Amino acid sequence: MKRIAAVGLLVLAGMAAFAQLAKPIQFREETHDFGTVVEEDGPVVHEFVFTNNGSTPLQLLNVQPSCGCTTPAWSKEPIMPGKTGSIKAQYDPKGRPGYFSKSLTVTTDASNQPVILHIKGTVTSRNGFSTAEFQALSGSLRLKSLSFNFGKIYLKDEFVVREFEVVNSGTNAITFTGKVDGPAYIRAAAEPATIEPGKKGILKVSYNGKLKGQYGFQSDHISLHTNDEVQPVKGFNVYATLEDYFAPLSADELAKAPQLRLSAQTLEYGSMKQNQAVTRAVDITNTGKSLLEVRSVVGNCTCIKTEVNKQKLKPGESATISISFNPQDRKGAQTKSVTVYSSDPVNPVQRVTLTGAVD
Repeated sequence: MKRIAAVGLLVLAGMAAFAQLAKPIQFREETHDFGTVVEEDGPVVHEFVFTNNGSTPLQLLNVQPSCGCTTPAWSKEPIMPGKTGSIKAQYDPKGRPGYFSKSLTVTTDASNQPVILHIKGTVTSRNGFSTAEFQALSGSLRLKSLSFNFGKIYLKDEFVVREFEVVNSGTNAITFTGKVDGPAYIRAAAEPATIEPGKKGILKVSYNGKLKGQYGFQSDHISLHTNDEVQPVKGFNVYATLEDYFAPLSADELAKAPQLRLSAQTLEYGSMKQNQAVTRAVDITNTGKSLLEVRSVVGNCTCIKTEVNKQKLKPGESATISISFNPQDRKGAQTKSVTVYSSDPVNPVQRVTLTGAVD
């Protein structure tokens, strides 16, 4: 009995080995690690070699990469039984810093099951940074953008700090003098103050929402002075959207809070002439239980003028916002918006969309 079992195991092992050998297409390896890839050296290539283990010619039907950064090339002629063919996988590291892992799906006429090949590696730069990542240029200083976007800032905030990476792409050290031209509510400083060639630094930009004191999207400009021979004064745009901060409220507090309700969220201006301003109105009502303050009504364009006839509403009271659109120098379909900022703690920011067409 034991002899029969042993023979059975040997037969199974032999069948497994035969199945392994009987794969119609056998690659020497199905994964290749490029290791460290230097971006400046350009694309890297690996050749995956395979053998036709079948008894009939084998044709590669397609090799599908997982992304456009990988370009395959393969044997187009049928591969005779016992012969070898190859697939070359080329990876372009330009603008792709860091680790990568990509695949190639290989289909043949010998099997319904595709073979998945893998390539991987890590892209670095000879300079220690990627020019594709730091595309913006200000003299010898490289940045990801010449604009600093703070996103949402609360009007109660005194100084919110954001950090933005910079790189000295020149051959001389760049020293920031500490002189900054711009509004008092924006500050900026470099760390370190002197950035050596090929090295990274940080621009720390601070925004004081309380000092700015205006609602909505804000756009400002600052200039930083350096000793960069190519461009000593470096200008940047600073963007932020300012809103009120509301602390979490209890259920009882929410039940007693003011509530702002708009009579419409969309206003249609229809067809307009360029030389004729058009005015529409939207009503706001305090449907809450305490005093509602309309703190600001802001259009997203200088072509929009707004006026509210009452800014403090008792429970149940209403007011009207007049919205005028000046179509001068505009043509075709127009979509604008007006944002209403109020003391409604649940919906403090509400928008009205304006649509129309200028003849």
